[in-house]
Amino acid sequence: MRTSSVAILGLFGAVFQAQVSIQPRPKPGAKQESAGATLRVDTTLILVPVSVNDALGRPVTGLERENFRIFDDKLEQAITQFAMEDEPVAVGLVFDTSGSMGDKLGRSRMAASEFFKTSNPEDEFCLVEFDNSPRLEVKLTHDTGLIENQLTFSRSKGSTALLDAIFLALHEMKHSKMRKKALIIISDGGDNHSRYTEREVKNVVAESDVLIYSIGVFGGGRTPEEYDGPQLLSKISEQTGGRLYEAAPVELPDIAKKIGIDLSNRYVIGYSPKSLDRDGRYHTVQVKLAPPRGLPPLRAHWRTGYYAPQ
Repeated sequence: MRTSSVAILGLFGAVFQAQVSIQPRPKPGAKQESAGATLRVDTTLILVPVSVNDALGRPVTGLERENFRIFDDKLEQAITQFAMEDEPVAVGLVFDTSGSMGDKLGRSRMAASEFFKTSNPEDEFCLVEFDNSPRLEVKLTHDTGLIENQLTFSRSKGSTALLDAIFLALHEMKHSKMRKKALIIISDGGDNHSRYTEREVKNVVAESDVLIYSIGVFGGGRTPEEYDGPQLLSKISEQTGGRLYEAAPVELPDIAKKIGIDLSNRYVIGYSPKSLDRDGRYHTVQVKLAPPRGLPPLRAHWRTGYYAPQ
């Protein structure tokens, strides 16, 4: 991503026993060390948010600095800052109302409601719906009831302008003052009506500070675009450090709740690159886990790179 302001992280003083657990969001007013949600760069410090999950997709908490290794353009870096964050988040809900969604809309609405249940009052949200074209139905607000009311009247029709909807949602995220931002896309992924190309949207995503999760409601695809839907959503999500969840309609609410919990349980790893020229070049980032003995196989998710300052 491009440059963004950096807050120096305080080190965690408490020693956690490694464990696999699902942690609820702290209640409003709870104080916790935080550094924001996105990979940020200044002249000396790079901060990389990382989520760690077990084989069932549950967040893994209690890991220590020595359980992580981080590489910048394949060169291992010394970890100088380490924390686990939770702070208010701005979330853009990108909601597919195209004709291919049909009877999936009911469960999709339930998924949104379940996600809102994991939120804090300080969080803010917006709603972008899309079929033939994207529409910013609800601007950034703390009132989730406005979004749920709008979704009640959503109807399935038309084609699928998914890429245009992502672009519009990213634009609305720029109006948020939150440092922690995310999109949640609920769609079958079959784009067939966007003005923007996949390459154009990926370039915008690479330069943004927004984490993207996708909930894919697939099945019944008849066109090449619908068959390519899972791959498209997966590429866009994983590029940011998020991921694609494939779900049958009945699974949507549980997955939405899981995403809410995952957003609030992310480690932040900071390092000062051994060499960082101010040339605007893209750097790849890789995170490797060295978990304590006795834990099941774990998987990490992180933003895959950043642009150096110019």
